[in-house]
Amino acid sequence: MARILVVDDDPDITFAISLFLKKAQHDVAVAASRAEGMKALAALKPDLMILDVMMEQPDDGIAMAQELRRTGHTLPILMLTSVGRVTGMSFDKDNDLVPVDAFFEKPVRPEDLLKKVGELLKK
Repeated sequence: MARILVVDDDPDITFAISLFLKKAQHDVAVAASRAEGMKALAALKPDLMILDVMMEQPDDGIAMAQELRRTGHTLPILMLTSVGRVTGMSFDKDNDLVPVDAFFEKPVRPEDLLKKVGELLKK
């Protein structure tokens, strides 16, 4: 069982993701903002983070991922977003701009999410 932190301001998304992850026997914590996410990260020391891009600010998730990598955090980060669907622009992981381990557009199929979580936890 892994500790997973979900950082997303949409309660419907966090509820659904938490439900799938808990069913797969993971311990799940939720944060609704970048600030809450940083506090939860320090307190919980999760094994993996699932992170939204747009929260209070349009780039909160990207800024949070950059800050985590800049300060030496190596936990796997799986980024979920609807930015591509909303803006029509294509986004993906990038070591400098979007330093995450995996990137999914919302909505993501539960089986795809669980498969990727399993892969990232094995690294």
